[in-house]
Amino acid sequence: MADGAAPSGRGLLVVLPAWNEEEALPGVLAELRAAMPEADVAVVSDGSVDRTADVARAAGVRVLELPFNMGVGGAMRAGYAYAARKGYARVVQLDADGQHDPTEIGALVATAEATGADLVIGARFAGKGDYEVRGPRKWAMKLLSSVLSRVTRTTLTDTTSGFKLAGPRAIELFARDYPAEYLGDTVEALVLAARHGLVVRQAAVEMRPRAGGTPSHNPAKAALFLMRALVALFVALTRPRAAGAEATQDQEAGR
Repeated sequence: MADGAAPSGRGLLVVLPAWNEEEALPGVLAELRAAMPEADVAVVSDGSVDRTADVARAAGVRVLELPFNMGVGGAMRAGYAYAARKGYARVVQLDADGQHDPTEIGALVATAEATGADLVIGARFAGKGDYEVRGPRKWAMKLLSSVLSRVTRTTLTDTTSGFKLAGPRAIELFARDYPAEYLGDTVEALVLAARHGLVVRQAAVEMRPRAGGTPSHNPAKAALFLMRALVALFVALTRPRAAGAEATQDQEAGR
């Protein structure tokens, strides 16, 4: 179900998947409005049981409510479907917990315009900021980045980043087929994009600690993250390649 402000244009839509984020969401929306006043905004309340949807409505943005929690992948599929239906040219995924700095959206847009990329990943480990991870999570991220850089034929340093920009071809693809499983919205989405011949690039961004709510992970779950990340990568790589995608990638590589 959708309500709130009607789209003012068909350029950039910022989608915020949100599960019980009433605490952080007002500040994030205020920052977003200040940084990107020209962008339309949609909050996907992912089965929230707090006031997430009410807070978003009070801010005057579009609200998409899911009846139960589907995870980031399911929430973003709803966001992409909405964007495709309304004809938006670009979608930016922004966390509702304050970790993604709205002022960095410009870096994603600039990279898309400069490179013609269909999908731009906001990378924490590309020389900007001091965001750090340690232990098994760091090892998993390095392994994922190494493998997925080969798959996408570009250098990627942060393949689990949820801060990303999708262009028209990516919106069309993700609106009909977006992974909803654990890490599917990051790892498997990158493989899916590559298998369909989309051009993937990254932009260096700075990220912050979450502004409120409950974190998805904690140090005690680091080893589990490693195992699940490897499973997610295996599942992603077993997906069939779309017909013609390899030829498209070869053409892009030869530019």
